Amino acid sequence: MKLNKLTSTIVPLPLENVDTDQIVPSRFLKATSKEGFGDNLFRDWRYDKEGNIVSAFVLNNPVYSGSILVTGKNFGSGSSREHAAWAIAGYGFKVVVSSFFADIFKGNVLNNGILPVVVSPAFLSTVFEMVEKNPAITLTINLEQQLITNDATGDSEYFEINALKKECLLQGLDDIDYLLSRQNKIEEYERQLRITNYELRIKKKSEN
Repeated sequence: MKLNKLTSTIVPLPLENVDTDQIVPSRFLKATSKEGFGDNLFRDWRYDKEGNIVSAFVLNNPVYSGSILVTGKNFGSGSSREHAAWAIAGYGFKVVVSSFFADIFKGNVLNNGILPVVVSPAFLSTVFEMVEKNPAITLTINLEQQLITNDATGDSEYFEINALKKECLLQGLDDIDYLLSRQNKIEEYERQLRITNYELRIKKKSEN
């Protein structure tokens, strides 16, 4: 699915150092299909040991909704399990905002069509404060311009993203799809390389 510009209400999770085992518990890692993984997102926080809904947890609170998850610092630390990204995508989040992401986690979510947006601690703190007062506030993500805007205040910040991953998100492609879309250029490059190598061999022979 293409991602260019998104305006959405947010789901706030103002917790720091949330690791991948908290995002999706290890007992669910045997699955090899992404299907249904959204049900396991923050499973042990959403449900108690008897399987009852924990109404106090933000994902169970109908006041909060949206396709943007806003989290505390150091989100996605711990193991490198890609299942954490599967769960976030499966739940319906398209963007995750934090002041810091673990590098492997950042790569995993990008590979699964989710945009990780790194903002300053001050910007993050303001968003948390405002959504607590008014759950209807929105954020706007402009991937083309690499800007995130707090629509309640008008404040914007620039965020970094790998150029290749940006292109993939804008076009709605995974890495394989992206390579296939460049197949003609790759084949032409290989053809020119063969020609160049052939010419070099001929030249070397003539010099000898």
